[in-house]
Amino acid sequence: MSAEIVLDLSSPVPPFEQLRARISALVDDGSLTPGSRLPSVRALAADLGIAVGTVARAYRELEAAGYVVSRRRHGTTVAESPPGQDVREAQTRRDWPADVVQAAEDLARRARAAGFSPEETVDLLTGVARRMHG
Repeated sequence: MSAEIVLDLSSPVPPFEQLRARISALVDDGSLTPGSRLPSVRALAADLGIAVGTVARAYRELEAAGYVVSRRRHGTTVAESPPGQDVREAQTRRDWPADVVQAAEDLARRARAAGFSPEETVDLLTGVARRMHG
């Protein structure tokens, strides 16, 4: 899996966020399926040449967002129903552009992490869309 992850250490985006975004994208596009085991924190840190704490933080954020499940002695695996699964299924029923679906998933994850309810997230997006559409 680490071959599919490339971090830009000169980017203003922190490495943990790049790693979190890349792993969530691999889950979202189906490259990592439910139950897939992720490398250990130490192994992935060594492969990517970054600190163990950076990988640990990315894994914690992925777990908080519902993408992965971490268990002592069993490692970290992709959750049985990751957050984007419903949207991916909806996308197959509707012809929504993948980049728009990805942006919606990113908004939903960030809003959830900030403590927004699903209803508050919808209200926020509706308000923004109305302002932008005049």
